[in-house]
Amino acid sequence: MSASFGLYRLQQVDSQIDRVRARLESIRKALANDVELQSALTRFQNAQSGDQQAGTAMKNAEAEVAAQKIKIEQVESSLYSGNVKNPKELQDLQKEIVSLKKHLSTLEERELEAMISAETAGIELQKSQAELEVIQARLGNEHKNLIDEQGTLLKQLESLAQEREAARAPIAADQFAVYEDLRKQKRGVAISEIEDDACASCGTTLNASLQQNARSQKQLVQCPSCGRILFAK
Repeated sequence: MSASFGLYRLQQVDSQIDRVRARLESIRKALANDVELQSALTRFQNAQSGDQQAGTAMKNAEAEVAAQKIKIEQVESSLYSGNVKNPKELQDLQKEIVSLKKHLSTLEERELEAMISAETAGIELQKSQAELEVIQARLGNEHKNLIDEQGTLLKQLESLAQEREAARAPIAADQFAVYEDLRKQKRGVAISEIEDDACASCGTTLNASLQQNARSQKQLVQCPSCGRILFAK
C-alpha cells in the first residue's frame, strides 16, 4: 500500500465535508437573505406607514372641518340671538360668517382629498399585504425544505467528522502536515490521482520512474508541476 493511500482516503472524506459545508452556507444565506421576501416586506412596511400617515391626515382634516363648523354656528348664534343691536357689529358678524364659510369650503376640499388619499393608501396596504402573504406561504414551504435539508446535512457532517478521525489516525504527523499545507494552497485538493500517465489535476505527463515512486510505501511523491501529492492506484 502506498504512503499516499491513507491521504487519498482522507481527502475523499475532506472533499465530502467541504461540499456539505458549502451547501450549509448556501442554505444559511438563503434563509437569512431572501431578496424577494425582503422586498415584499419593505413594500408592506412602506404601505403600512403610508396608510397610517394618510389616516392621520384625514382625521386632522375632519377635525378642522368640525371646528370650523362650530365657529360658524357660534357666530351665527351671536348674529341671530338679538343681543347684538349695533348695525356695524351686525355687519361685521355677517362678513365674518361669509369668511368662515369660504374657509370651510377650502377645508372641506382638503378633507375630501385626504379621504381619497386614505382610501388609496388603504388599497395599497391591502395589496402589499396580500402579496407578502402569498410569498410567505410559498417561501414557508421552500424554507421548510431547506431547514429539513440543513438538519440532514448537519447529521451527515457529524458522521463525516468521525469518519475523518478514523482516516486520520494511521497517517504519520509529518505527512499529515504536508497534506494540510497543500489543502490550504490548492483550494482543498492536496492529492492528485495518476490517470493515463499524467497528473489528473494539472495534466502534466509523468515518467515511469515517478509513477513507480508514487506507489512507494514510505515516501510521498509530488507532481513536479502543480506540487500535489501523487496517488497511483
